[in-house]
Amino acid sequence: MRITPKTPEVRVPRLVGLMAVDARETAEARGVLLAAPDRPDFHLTVVDYVVRQYPLPGSEVPRGAVVTVWFDLGEGEGGGGAGVREPRLPRPPSGGLQRELDAPRDPFEVLR
Repeated sequence: MRITPKTPEVRVPRLVGLMAVDARETAEARGVLLAAPDRPDFHLTVVDYVVRQYPLPGSEVPRGAVVTVWFDLGEGEGGGGAGVREPRLPRPPSGGLQRELDAPRDPFEVLR
């Protein structure tokens, strides 16, 4: 446990992307508490990754304030499902994209 100076306000650390155990250690070192409404067993959670937090990183809050973190995306926030990666039929035509601009001219062309 790291002891921080006793200042009345602290900055909220960035917790998104951290594993639960790292998020707890970072929050403790910065002087804030964590709450996870989607994980009742948050104190036992180790390898789940934080996907959201409130208040936002960099916000000033009183020492000992609660920062809420979530480990699952909410409805309409992504939540996976990028689709099935199967070949499309019929296949797109070969040949790639066509240029919309004219071909570049010779930069050393003699102008008369």
